[in-house]
Amino acid sequence: MKAKEMMDKDFIYVSSEDTVENVSIKMEESRRFTSPVVSPDMKLIGWITSLDVTRGLREGKKTASDIMHPKEEIIYIYENDPSRLAVIETSNHKLISMPVLNKDEIVTGVIRSFDIIDTLSSLYDVKVYKLYEAMQQELKGVTWEELMEASAIISRRTTGKRVKAEDYERNIRNATFGEAIWATGGLEKFFVGLIAVGELVIARKVGKARK
Repeated sequence: MKAKEMMDKDFIYVSSEDTVENVSIKMEESRRFTSPVVSPDMKLIGWITSLDVTRGLREGKKTASDIMHPKEEIIYIYENDPSRLAVIETSNHKLISMPVLNKDEIVTGVIRSFDIIDTLSSLYDVKVYKLYEAMQQELKGVTWEELMEASAIISRRTTGKRVKAEDYERNIRNATFGEAIWATGGLEKFFVGLIAVGELVIARKVGKARK
């Protein structure tokens, strides 16, 4: 997923000449708490948060240029950057949102922490078997049955409970990604399990070929 697939295209923006009062009105009416400051050709020149507006009104500042953070102080990303970069930057810098630019440096959207949470929460609803289908496609020559058999073996090794391949398949068709993460004890353990399945199914495939 790229940043442009996650960003909010319905964003507000202001010019450097806009009054602080008008900026506050735009934010209130749109229920947006950050805004890029752009040039006439929509290139990023600054960034304003609702806290900047509050401080500006209290201190009697007149225009957006008086309260904005200049571009060189702003964290931003580009449309075709991977969306994970937005997650990393938001987490590392404790951001509410950040502007997204195209290759011509024009602001085309804003990624908000809400957009990131919304996207991640939707991923948690993905059925687990979809991940296994993608895995099968990557493991060239491996059948679905072989993948399920290997998965059942890894499950027995991990949990100590015997499970048949058909039972394992039934479980992953009913389970979501989020449920699987909770059941396995976390994201890292879930993917360690997937890697173990991949290694085992390949080893079994090689072993059969040698017989």
